Amino acid sequence: MAFTLSLPAPRSPFNRDGLAWWYEHELGWATAAGDGGGPVELLTGLRFDVLELPAAAGFAVLRRVGGRWPVALAGQRMRLLVAAGATDELPGLLDWLEWGGIALDLVALGAGDRTTAPIPPGWSGSGSPGAASWLRPPEPGREVEPSLPAMPAVGGVVGAPCLVRLVDAAASECHRVRLLGADRTQRLASS
Repeated sequence: MAFTLSLPAPRSPFNRDGLAWWYEHELGWATAAGDGGGPVELLTGLRFDVLELPAAAGFAVLRRVGGRWPVALAGQRMRLLVAAGATDELPGLLDWLEWGGIALDLVALGAGDRTTAPIPPGWSGSGSPGAASWLRPPEPGREVEPSLPAMPAVGGVVGAPCLVRLVDAAASECHRVRLLGADRTQRLASS
């Protein structure tokens, strides 16, 4: 009687387990399975929060603020990683900067929220158009927290972008994108 040993096929680095493993073990970030078996998600509010805005506004913000902290792109949305707890400050900052009460396409993801895990640098595509990918990837083996925008008096690190400056630029650029979009819509409607 012949004995055959069946080995499973090698795991692709892009399967759910490989992606979650990369984030958990290379970066030390908490992950969760997406709803209904969807893509791997990163838990926000633990190591970082996320400010999500239209990509057009996000690129303008990056030109204005500079910096080298992690930034992801997902379709027409940009995700700016900021210090954990920073999004709790967002409503007060927007009021203080006189942006309160103005409709802005600026979404804050903090404690208890999730964001789709971008494809790690050097990995092949996800198979879906518009999938999240790193525009400025985090570096494995290096703490990300010191580079994230934070409030200067509450744990901000010298050289890290100032959260107040980032939020002011983000609000301004989100408003500009909204106004330009409305202006284009009105011009098309009147033609």
